[in-house]
Amino acid sequence: MASYFIQTWGCQMNVYDSDRIRDLLNAQQDVETDNIKDADIVILVTCAIREKAQDKVFNQLYAWKANKQYKENAIICLGGCVASQEGEACIKRAPMINVVFGPQTIHRLPNMIDEVRNTDAKHVVDVSFPDIEKFDYLPSPKNSGSSAFITIMEGCSNFCTYCVVPYTRGPEVSRQVEDILNEINALTAQGVKEVNLLGQNVNSFKGLYEDGTECNFAELLYLVAAIEGVERIRFTTSNPHDLSDEIIQAFADIPKIADAIHLPVQNGSNNILKRMNRKYTREHYMNIINKLRAVRPNIYISTDFIIGFPGETDEDFADTMDLIEQVKFDQSFSFIYSPRPNTPAATYEDTTTLDVKRARLYKLQAAINNQAQLYSREMLGSIQKILVDGFSVKDKAELRGRTDNNRTVNFVGDPKLIGSFINVRITDVMTHTLRGEIVEE
Repeated sequence: MASYFIQTWGCQMNVYDSDRIRDLLNAQQDVETDNIKDADIVILVTCAIREKAQDKVFNQLYAWKANKQYKENAIICLGGCVASQEGEACIKRAPMINVVFGPQTIHRLPNMIDEVRNTDAKHVVDVSFPDIEKFDYLPSPKNSGSSAFITIMEGCSNFCTYCVVPYTRGPEVSRQVEDILNEINALTAQGVKEVNLLGQNVNSFKGLYEDGTECNFAELLYLVAAIEGVERIRFTTSNPHDLSDEIIQAFADIPKIADAIHLPVQNGSNNILKRMNRKYTREHYMNIINKLRAVRPNIYISTDFIIGFPGETDEDFADTMDLIEQVKFDQSFSFIYSPRPNTPAATYEDTTTLDVKRARLYKLQAAINNQAQLYSREMLGSIQKILVDGFSVKDKAELRGRTDNNRTVNFVGDPKLIGSFINVRITDVMTHTLRGEIVEE
């Protein structure tokens, strides 16, 4: 029996992978610790989407080493997309690493740790892409909360010119339908009421039934909604290119789907979208938004933007700001373009200065933040259905929950309400959160 420490960077799929690593290690009686100094095994699940995110990983390792933060004989394991991208080069960059594993080989991690522990091997590397094998070897998921992530597919085959995901997570592979439904049933039996279906591009899900017939993502949404115990459904991430009319119809037919969708657009200029190989135009994107709002008038749209992509002109950026004004996004994850190794865009000529890129990013984020505040103020006095997920961060005498549009609401209530859906009236709007009061049924 050993103690282990996990630190996770990046997307929700990394959070899911970290949780499944916990299931694997807990199944062999290992015990998690939140203090790295007590850990026999140190695990980092990493993100390579931007250079800054990648550098953080190695800076963290050397900071821990310099400050003697981990045991001298601790086994250091590096996973996630940085591991997949760099492979054995990770060990050259940080020789304290013992195990390098990829997103598709998390199920092999216990054996890799044992190999280091019980043999003369100082380093073990496995960043292969064994199809979707890992789900056959992962134990039944354990969940102590009321919300859970479920990966329905792995990898991506879109090959956007800026993105490393097809290289770090491999091509698109969908899980078998029954496996997904069984996992969700196991989670609802543990009290989960909200499920978030995950994939690099969930819209292109094409899972097989046991009889070999195919199920698309829209059909999967109906199947998940029919599971007893599931009360709210979210999904991420969606590529606009694959968001079909069938999926939009599911929003009309299934009240359990949240009134929110994350739909990354990346840029508002057709010129830049083409250079990014995004396979849709701004007109196509707006058509999707209009169709979604036709069936869900109150739907909230969040998105991603890359600012300063090579070749982006002032006119291109003006197109992006115009799109923001038209769509009125509720939230955005927006960043300055970061060239990634081995991607086509890394070779593109880039003449825009960093100061210009920063100014554009500031202007974009200010516009979206202002719109988000408008949406929050519009919620004042409204009654919102929230899932109570724990205690308030700032005041443990209060509870907190999340609205359909993913806003945190703090309120006074009985701790027995944790894990249940309740109605609250919004009484105050703060910068980042809302306050509410319970509406008696």
